[in-house]
Amino acid sequence: MVLSLVCFRCAHVICQWATCSVFLMCIALAIAELGSSAPTSGGLYYWTHKFSSPKYRNLLAWIVGYTNTITYITGILGIDYSCALQIMAGASIGTGTFVPTVYQTYGVFCAVLISHGIVASLATGVLARLQWSFIVLNITLVLIILIGLPIATPSERMNTASYTFGNFTNLTLWPSGYAFILSFLAPLWSVGGFDAGVHISEEAVNANVAVPWAIVTVTAIGCTLGFALQICVAFSMGPDTISILSDPIGQPLATILHNSFNRNTTLAVWSLIIIALWMAGSSMTMSASRQAFAFSRDGALPFSPYLYRINSRSGTPVNCVWFAVTIAGLLGLLTFAGSAATTAIFSMGVVGQYVVNSIPITARFLGPHKFVPGPFSLGIFSKPVGCIAVLWMWFMTIALLFPTEPAPTATNMNYSVVVIGGVILLSVIYFYFPKYGGVYWFNGPVANVSEDTFADVKHDREASLGRDSGTKSG
Repeated sequence: MVLSLVCFRCAHVICQWATCSVFLMCIALAIAELGSSAPTSGGLYYWTHKFSSPKYRNLLAWIVGYTNTITYITGILGIDYSCALQIMAGASIGTGTFVPTVYQTYGVFCAVLISHGIVASLATGVLARLQWSFIVLNITLVLIILIGLPIATPSERMNTASYTFGNFTNLTLWPSGYAFILSFLAPLWSVGGFDAGVHISEEAVNANVAVPWAIVTVTAIGCTLGFALQICVAFSMGPDTISILSDPIGQPLATILHNSFNRNTTLAVWSLIIIALWMAGSSMTMSASRQAFAFSRDGALPFSPYLYRINSRSGTPVNCVWFAVTIAGLLGLLTFAGSAATTAIFSMGVVGQYVVNSIPITARFLGPHKFVPGPFSLGIFSKPVGCIAVLWMWFMTIALLFPTEPAPTATNMNYSVVVIGGVILLSVIYFYFPKYGGVYWFNGPVANVSEDTFADVKHDREASLGRDSGTKSG
């Protein structure tokens, strides 16, 4: 929300959600079709290999697997660090004087991370029941704000309809057109993870129907409730955007709630927001661990023999859960480098998923293999929707790699391009690394998911290395 208010005032916050929602639904529909055709925990990684040209399928699947894995892990980082910031904002509201340090915030972030590791390690049945409570809480929270905030806001602070829908003030150094695009990060970060449900499809019943409808339904609900919430906040925030952004609380939404409610009511509502964000983090941790599990199943990740293990008691990939949590914790150290590095973390969550989402959708239409639709199909609208989704993701990938200000310096540069580019570059180097690289043994997703799967992959890998060694010695 900070970026939205910095780029424009309240009217733009509404327009950005309306604009983005259309394209977000196109992405969801395109991914849902793939999920209905081939529901598997590998998701994007599997689809890329299945539909791409035989000449490039192994490399593309390798890049998508690594990029998607690190994207989900940075997603954990982004959500959990946001949760830590909201907790600190609650402390500021409660005391009126508390100003958290980055060290304190990182400590709370680590505590949130550990709690998510514990929850994501639980049995699938427990996680499924928790997901329903997450949905109920989120809808309840939005309704509380939609109804309570306009009622509690003093009349002198309420914006008029003409101001709410007609006032556009660019507060950045960028031209208004690009500032409008730059602020899309808020809704794009809030509504994402389109393939999240796919990663637990192998644990679901009737997955080729349940998974696509879950993707479409969750995206539609997120866009609708988000749009309604933006209108409510825009009416209730008052015209003084600068004071909201500069308030010591440090979180614009918390400041807006505090300006309308009394302290105790604000803390009550803010506590629900923290819980909802915590729940989102647990879902992201679960998806990230399943993505890591699918990729390690094929031997592609370092320490795959250790990661590819199912806990006998919970029936979940516990090692992958704590792998994702550990990497997220280490990446969180980047927050000590300043706001530019922190912004890069949030941007990468969007840029990374758009890179990996666009590849299998493109391969489906341009690859040599025939696509066999599942029960969920768009029919004649499939290709137009897919094209719109891919073009939008390519466009936003480029736009979100730009810095927040023209003529950037080292302190305000957008380092997302370094992070996402570094992941792709390192994955390609590893793929072509002499003797040990994936080019010698990686053949994409395995067909057999039994306990002997990894042993077979390891055998193929060792055989390839043996043949390579024999050729050199000969």
